[in-house]
Amino acid sequence: MIIASDGNHHNLALAACFRFYCTVLLLAAIASAASGQQQKRLQPPAAVQSPFNAMKVSARFKIGKNADWVAVTADAVWVAGTSPYSTLRIDPKTNVVAAKIELPGEACSGLATGFHSVWIPLCGKPNSLARLDMRTNKLVILPIGPAGEGGGIATSVDSVWLVSDDNGTLNRIDPRTNLVRQKISILPGSYNPIHSKGKIWVTSVKSNSVTAVDASTGAVIKTIPVGPQPRFLTAGGGSIWTLNQGDGTVTRVDESKLNVAATVPARIPGHGGDITYGYGSIWATVFGTPLTRIDAKSNKLLRQWTGAGGDSLRIGFASIWITDYRNGLRLRIPLTQAMHAGRRRSVRR
Repeated sequence: MIIASDGNHHNLALAACFRFYCTVLLLAAIASAASGQQQKRLQPPAAVQSPFNAMKVSARFKIGKNADWVAVTADAVWVAGTSPYSTLRIDPKTNVVAAKIELPGEACSGLATGFHSVWIPLCGKPNSLARLDMRTNKLVILPIGPAGEGGGIATSVDSVWLVSDDNGTLNRIDPRTNLVRQKISILPGSYNPIHSKGKIWVTSVKSNSVTAVDASTGAVIKTIPVGPQPRFLTAGGGSIWTLNQGDGTVTRVDESKLNVAATVPARIPGHGGDITYGYGSIWATVFGTPLTRIDAKSNKLLRQWTGAGGDSLRIGFASIWITDYRNGLRLRIPLTQAMHAGRRRSVRR
């Protein structure tokens, strides 16, 4: 049955429909504006960006086909390369390669130093762990390897720490015997450990979190949610800092309170990269943005250098040691150059 409505009912229906669609349009406009404001907040000002190729390099080293990973000790800088698989020792006083030690596999999951040794996780058939004596340059190969590429390794006061599988098995290795003394289960997809203030911190790229482990007992203390796909991390300024590959943010975790203190919108997402602490700043590198500097006190993004290069870095000997992975280079950049970038020089009259 069809019921005809009169004019008043028709006008009321139109008015109600108009109000409904106006409300929808208003809510959509508000959501769009909020999204725009959020994206605006996540974007660093263009003024903090500079071309990386404009930086003056004090020394340049050809490492191999690729150059990756770096470790700094009291008298040397260590870097890994491919073609051939090797680790190079650089004398920072003379900028000369003092030794080149060939490896039986690719250095694929970081470098760590401790107990007069450089510890080098190797990817091969099978994966293994190389222990390089810094006094003699002699190698010992241990039958325990990393879970895969892009992981890490750490040393504490009495142990070496390495994740050996995708299930999250954290191995504690006794450097006196080169044997695993303890296995600790953490979250799957955890690959990158560091040591700081009596704790081992390990990111989980699959669980978007970082886990704190007691370095004395091996007990899991707490797992803390951070940004998406955290992998590389560093310690400094009373905090743990994770480089989140999913969205390019950097998460700051308070070491004492065990909670997130800040999220820095660094806009450096993507595969690979590295992060380290030095001279009151956080320094990060990824392909396309070889160098990013964040003030560790204010959490402010200070400057980014964009262009080709990058992938791993450390601070030492008043310099930034950074790789150009794809060109197989290790670059030494004076730290003062990066620290003073953007400062206006006073003009004498």
